[in-house]
Amino acid sequence: MSENQARETLRRIRENIGKVMRGGDAAVRHLLAAFAAGGHVLLEDYPGTGKTTLAKALARSVGAKFHRVQFTPDLLPSDILGVSIYDPRDQSFRFHEGPVFTNILLADEINRASPRTQSALLEAMAEGQVSVDGTTYRLTELFFVIATQNPVEFHGTYPLPEAQMDRFMMQTSLGYVAAEEEAAVLCAQERGHPLDGLRDCVSGDEVLALRRQVREVRVSPEVRRYIVDLVGSTRTAPDVSLGASPRASLSLMKAAQAAALMDGRDFVSPEQVQEMAVPVIAHRLVLDPAARFSGLTARSVVAGRLQAVPVPA
Repeated sequence: MSENQARETLRRIRENIGKVMRGGDAAVRHLLAAFAAGGHVLLEDYPGTGKTTLAKALARSVGAKFHRVQFTPDLLPSDILGVSIYDPRDQSFRFHEGPVFTNILLADEINRASPRTQSALLEAMAEGQVSVDGTTYRLTELFFVIATQNPVEFHGTYPLPEAQMDRFMMQTSLGYVAAEEEAAVLCAQERGHPLDGLRDCVSGDEVLALRRQVREVRVSPEVRRYIVDLVGSTRTAPDVSLGASPRASLSLMKAAQAAALMDGRDFVSPEQVQEMAVPVIAHRLVLDPAARFSGLTARSVVAGRLQAVPVPA
């Protein structure tokens, strides 16, 4: 796939999602950047803002397998990964694949499941495989997790641990749309949901070719050092007890490569790094308790680091 074909693939997906989604342009761009870069996304926003709709719109835009799992407190790891069941006919155990064996997995309200169940996704998200009963099973090459969670409901929820948060390339949100766009949503869904008529516009093979093309976007030594300095500055920032890991540096580089491709460039500039810094880094930071109580947020910390770290000329 050429660079122009890759951009055309991204454009078709974005336009297809636009048939369903109103507003949330930044969130859609972040989602597509992570999807093209081979990462995973955590959508955190208020109820009814379109998190699940966005995930389904992306899945239906791609000719690939899609599974949705509603996370609940009684959900077990085997409900996600699969289970070995004894077959009396041949007197052996046969593994039955769970919903994780798909191309696009929607983990809806992921923070409602217990930490034990949440951790079942760690190996899948980091290594593209799962281990069950001592046997390792490879997932498909095109494996993408979209997880959602509600930031205002805490009863019956389990906060994602730092190790789990670090597996997500980005955390983004949609927010409320403008009044005109909300009125357009009412009009579009007066007699049905636009998702019902949405059809795929790209194939799974095209997505894999797109991901290979993203890796071809050039990153200069100066921009790579800028990424490392930016991420590293969070580890010594005031009010931060846990800074971003080297995995954040790698995620930021890949997200910036995807953003550059969407912008029609064959190289990464500091502007793409700055654009992707907050959604890639902020959710990985752990602030001191006193800083949290004073109203400081991880997003504002990253914004401050962007102002403090010198930008390469």
